[in-house]
Amino acid sequence: MPRYTDRHAASGVRDALPPLATWPSQYAGDYEVVVTIPEFTSICPKTGLPDFATLMVTYVPERRCVELKSLKEYVAAYRSLGIFNENVVNRVLEDLIRALEPRRMAVRGVFTPRGGIQTTVEARFPRTEAGAGGGVPPATSSSARGPRRRSPEPSSRRSGSGGRPKAR
Repeated sequence: MPRYTDRHAASGVRDALPPLATWPSQYAGDYEVVVTIPEFTSICPKTGLPDFATLMVTYVPERRCVELKSLKEYVAAYRSLGIFNENVVNRVLEDLIRALEPRRMAVRGVFTPRGGIQTTVEARFPRTEAGAGGGVPPATSSSARGPRRRSPEPSSRRSGSGGRPKAR
């Protein structure tokens, strides 16, 4: 079997996707928004086979909320995009951070088993672990809580939970 290349690894990371629309949050205090996308699909850039997942986006708005129809169109564009599972989760996180500038956000992808292996990838903002590669460009914004600095380092974790969401 041919080896994985840098081209495979970067596939889908910079492709154009539909824009994410937002609307102004009406509340200054913390509240959590959870969006579950149970029918997510993308394409493995190596094999061309479909990958299926449930994506969960959890965030605390700063000033903006994501408009769900635009999120649906954005997510649907992944159906024909060759991109690895780890890159899906980190790309969704980065794109939503750019659009929303949230206080906190996590994106979790629970990918359907293929070949007897199930993968769960989770990335969080603010990023706390050093990592390699791209990431969201550093930006500073301020709010009533003071300045906030974004870290550009991506992070992702795999969980051996067998695809079951963590108990809350």
